[in-house]
Amino acid sequence: MNDENTWRCEYATETSASPETIWRIFRDVAAWKNWNAGIEQIDIDGPFVTGTWFTMKPPGENPLRSQLVDVRENVCFVDETRVGDLAILVAHRIEPLGPQRTRIVYAVDASGPQAAEIGPAVSADFPEVLASLVKLAEGAR
Repeated sequence: MNDENTWRCEYATETSASPETIWRIFRDVAAWKNWNAGIEQIDIDGPFVTGTWFTMKPPGENPLRSQLVDVRENVCFVDETRVGDLAILVAHRIEPLGPQRTRIVYAVDASGPQAAEIGPAVSADFPEVLASLVKLAEGAR
């Protein structure tokens, strides 16, 4: 249940791209800005593994520090961004549906002050981001 201090939402799309193709795109953090219009600049502090931090700057906003809190090859990665007492977890899941069908899910879980306000703002562009990801993945084979 959502109240002002918790907010969750999921967006999903399907593609003919393989989980491995999608994972290669996810793992190439420096290139995220090429297909995600919500990223002006991004830098990762090490390998794409659980525990690594990265800094992401949305256009016209201050940079945000985030940490990869769960990374499972070809399955999912989860990043966490904290702003004061607000925590935003975004899970990026890759779900095989059968031969040549894959579902990509972006799930947002925000908790803390103003979660119900910030959560929708953080995820507003996810449908466009997923569409760009699919276009790139389907062209990458």
